[in-house]
Amino acid sequence: MMIPCPHCGDRDVSEFRYGGDASKQRPAHGTGDLQTWHDYVFLFENPKGPHTEYWQHVLGCRRWFRLARNTATNEIGGVVS
Repeated sequence: MMIPCPHCGDRDVSEFRYGGDASKQRPAHGTGDLQTWHDYVFLFENPKGPHTEYWQHVLGCRRWFRLARNTATNEIGGVVS
């Protein structure tokens, strides 16, 4: 699978690290609700179909970006700004 790095161009997936769900909302900083933080860190969906994810180009520019990808087909929709 080729991933389009917005800084380096198309590269093989072996150069990247998956960083998780980019559509998940982080709880407000400083909140004392431990259950909310637990759910944010440890619970996640496993969607089938179009999804937005965080990826890092670890063997290239080392930058993080959001990528639209279909998890059922691995079709890349492109970088999301």
